[in-house]
Amino acid sequence: MQDNLDDIAGIRVICSFVDDIYAIAGMMMRQDDVRVLQIKDYIKNPKDNGYRSYHIIAEVPVYFSEQKSFIRVEIQIRTIAMDFWASLDHELEYKKEIPDAEEISRNSAPARISSRIPTRRCLRYVAASSRRVPRVEREARQRRG
Repeated sequence: MQDNLDDIAGIRVICSFVDDIYAIAGMMMRQDDVRVLQIKDYIKNPKDNGYRSYHIIAEVPVYFSEQKSFIRVEIQIRTIAMDFWASLDHELEYKKEIPDAEEISRNSAPARISSRIPTRRCLRYVAASSRRVPRVEREARQRRG
């Protein structure tokens, strides 16, 4: 059964900057007890819906009382902004099931029942803002010396 699973556990690492994502991924891949099976770089190749993150499917050691076994895990590494975007996008999948959601939204729905359109605009803004963060990070590091 385990051969048919890509991940039996998941780990999400949230960091501040995109450069940190690649630094953390590099550290993980240099671990001698982590076997990297697959890498999905949704930062360089975002999904059609705009999702961005860095995924590693790996086997990591799990120690039992009499043996050590390698178990597959999925490690997701993303920035705070990417995590915020992914959380909002995930919520949209549930909100679309609200009966008459678009009509409710057109009639000044409360924020808790917002329409997909304003939320999509917010997601685009978050995505655009997160792409500007590396410039801010570089400037901050330069000023620190």
